[in-house]
Amino acid sequence: MTIGWHFDNTYSKLPNNFREEIKPTPVKNPELVILNKELATDLNLDFSKTNKKDLAKLFAGNLLPEETNTIAQAYAGHQFGHFTMLGDGRAVLLGEHLVNNNKRFDIQFKGSGRTSFSRGGDGRAVLGPMLREYIISEAMHSLNIPTTRSLAVVSTGEKIIRENLLPGAILTRVASSHIRVGTFQYIAAKQNLEDLNTLVEYTIDRHYPEIKSSNNKALDLLNLVMQKQCQLVINWMRVGFIHGVMNTDNMAISGETIDYGPCAFMDHYDPKTVFSSIDKFGRYSFSNQPPITKWNLTRFAECLIPLIDKDEDKAVKIATEAIDNFQNIYETKWLNMMRDKLGLFGKDKSDQKLINDLLYWMESNKADYTNTFCHLMNINSSNDSKYKDTNFINWFKQWESRILINNGSIEKSINLMKKNNPIIIPRNHKVEEALEASYNNDMSLTNKLLSILNKPYDNQNDIDDYQSPSSNIEYQTFCGT
Repeated sequence: MTIGWHFDNTYSKLPNNFREEIKPTPVKNPELVILNKELATDLNLDFSKTNKKDLAKLFAGNLLPEETNTIAQAYAGHQFGHFTMLGDGRAVLLGEHLVNNNKRFDIQFKGSGRTSFSRGGDGRAVLGPMLREYIISEAMHSLNIPTTRSLAVVSTGEKIIRENLLPGAILTRVASSHIRVGTFQYIAAKQNLEDLNTLVEYTIDRHYPEIKSSNNKALDLLNLVMQKQCQLVINWMRVGFIHGVMNTDNMAISGETIDYGPCAFMDHYDPKTVFSSIDKFGRYSFSNQPPITKWNLTRFAECLIPLIDKDEDKAVKIATEAIDNFQNIYETKWLNMMRDKLGLFGKDKSDQKLINDLLYWMESNKADYTNTFCHLMNINSSNDSKYKDTNFINWFKQWESRILINNGSIEKSINLMKKNNPIIIPRNHKVEEALEASYNNDMSLTNKLLSILNKPYDNQNDIDDYQSPSSNIEYQTFCGT
């Protein structure tokens, strides 16, 4: 009671098709690895009067708060284009924690043991991937990008079999909900129209109450989710983030970034960049993220067809027209985002060419995506000889001329750029260093990295090593399942 939990569990009251009631599997010897005190404060939770041992039991699922109603959620997904019935195979939702009686947050354990959706898996997670999710999700939050967040990581005292024996861990994930495109796919595949309608009503109630009195809720929901997802991916493109596993079950209806498996940030600009070890054909490469978002939204639209119109042909036509808007919405948002990154006010007919010329130059010269914009802002201006290249100098002159259009000035432009261009991103080699040290019970590198990532738009002192690109061009990331 002293912690301040206030659970109100609406999802667990949905029909049986939506979930399985299950408890986390207790672990042998849980130890608290990290606790997010800032997030705890945001959630009106006070862990200061609870000792570390009890906190470890709490975040391992050995000791559950009162009023929780633990469930595994059902969902499906197109994984690399192939449809599969899935569900929480290694996660348990404790319930929905209310903040100030109106803000609702899912509290979920990831790595908490087997469920009926585990498909032969062990239902467990290992320390490295759980800390990676903690680090990257908190970095995304500081970058002002909608995201699930991480409240805690505990080690379990158990070894988990992956490519070798690794220390087990459980992450506590906080989300505005865990409703996914895949949730709709699962219910749609069951062909129960009443359940599908229930899911639409529940989702609108929880995330989009402004369309509660709409004449066509399913269509309006599709359009709102499309806007949210489009804006989310624009943000990813803004900072060079590559999700790595954009399956439909990893696309949240709320518009938050969810599931930080093989994710990473791009160093030198290359639109074909892929880090995921399992993405052999670049399906989820940096430049493919927008078209994949549209592809996923098309799968979402397919689920809603029976509710968009009783006449199936008419419903398909209406949904297709809605989805076809994605390209225009994305291109407009992308162009405006890139104008902001370059400090361009208003519009000019040459903007698209100016932007594309810079991206082409970056790709051709293997220039660092983040640091190039820092160079333009005169922040930690690099002595890199790339920026003395004649083509870059010519482009720079055109950019300076464009800035002065529409009553612009260098000062106004730099101020706009500073709000849109991070100085710090989670550099792959620094993340790996922190994770490697954590396996030896050394959290100092993780804590320092988190502290620096907490202020990504600030020009901090003594952070050169955190701004340098990784020298490992063969760098790969893994799902951890």
